[in-house]
Amino acid sequence: MFFLMQSTFLRPLLLLLLITGTIISAAQTQTAQSETNNPPAAKPGDVDSVEHILAAVYDVISGPPGARDWNRFRSLFYPGARLIPTRRDDSGKIIARVLTPEEYIERSKPFLEKEGFFEAARANRVEMWDRIAHVWSTYESRHTKDGQPFARGINSFQLLYDGSRWWVITIYWEGEEPAHPLPEKYLSK
Repeated sequence: MFFLMQSTFLRPLLLLLLITGTIISAAQTQTAQSETNNPPAAKPGDVDSVEHILAAVYDVISGPPGARDWNRFRSLFYPGARLIPTRRDDSGKIIARVLTPEEYIERSKPFLEKEGFFEAARANRVEMWDRIAHVWSTYESRHTKDGQPFARGINSFQLLYDGSRWWVITIYWEGEEPAHPLPEKYLSK
């Protein structure tokens, strides 16, 4: 009988907790989606050409230890955009991780606030037609602006021109590995 009384009392309480959790989760999801769907206004000089939007992406993540201008970063990405790093896992299997700009910020922020990080394009190969562009951008990463590169790789940018500005749709990248060095053809401008 005691169990039945507890069960009768606990069921509505559990149901109330479940409903409250669902409402809170839905509100958080809606807030995250509205932030993603309404990026901050971009600086006109950051998005008026393919070259400028690439430079803005590299510039906004680069700098000495400290905070980055994440609203500027957000302003470069089309709603629903993705950043996709690839790597080998501990077993050697190639994997990709799909991130939203917000997830990239949360993942990168602690490192960038603690460490100097400067990334720049060494060479860009641009293919364009009408409102789409693809850029094969060979990058080098450094801890100081003029330091030796500690990493290199290729960022594959997919961009959209909406009639008034350029947007980043996707950045998909792979870092160089000793067994897979960058081919010479991607190292020169």
